[in-house]
Amino acid sequence: MPTSPSASPLPASHTELDGSAVIRVLSYNIRSMRDDTDALARVISACEPDLVLIQEAPRFFRWRKKLARLAAASGQVILSGGATAAGPALLCSLRATVERTEDVLLPLTPGRHRRGFATAVVRFGGARLGVLSCHLSLHQDERYEQAGMLLDRLGHLGTRYAVAGGDLNDRPDGRTFKRLAAALQDGWAIRPWGGENTSAHTNPHQRIDAIFATQGVEVLGCGVPVGLPGVTEQDLRTATDHLPVLAVLRVPAS
Repeated sequence: MPTSPSASPLPASHTELDGSAVIRVLSYNIRSMRDDTDALARVISACEPDLVLIQEAPRFFRWRKKLARLAAASGQVILSGGATAAGPALLCSLRATVERTEDVLLPLTPGRHRRGFATAVVRFGGARLGVLSCHLSLHQDERYEQAGMLLDRLGHLGTRYAVAGGDLNDRPDGRTFKRLAAALQDGWAIRPWGGENTSAHTNPHQRIDAIFATQGVEVLGCGVPVGLPGVTEQDLRTATDHLPVLAVLRVPAS
């Protein structure tokens, strides 16, 4: 798991004198917690996130209890999503002040997996932020349409600044990824840090997971947290079948 040559220590979360907030955002496909949940919790905890954008959260029997256990074990609380968003979920630290949440189910194509968005509006200090976690379709045309729905939903959150992340099932040269990167800042492309590729966890050769931010949000670093203190290669390999993406963002006061 090679690191970026620009890798350097990431700033800690904090609120600045002007009310702007430096926050850590983690996006992670956790494969319904079917793997090593202790390793999963250790990875999340070591990243010290303010927001966790989850994909493939548990969706069936006792799904809320499973997600709550992961949140508690990693120093987070449940914000929104899970089965009610068809898989995407949001966790947050107690630093976040929650304004509202909404789970959104996308149109269902018969014979295909149901998709959705977990969304919220939160505040950190004087910064107000829209948040969205997604897991887009495996099918090219449907995935492209869902990217448009994602952009529309961010606009409907009613915030000047927003962050979106998840498993896109598309690479940076794909038209869905390009559609999002044309409208939003692709964290890795703006300020690469750590590792690039997120899939597969045992032989990372493609970047299909990403964190995006609206204009005005400053990306201080973004990538797979290889080499981050407390994040071991063993835990990354056993926690789930994707590697996580960690971004540090400066969100202006609003």
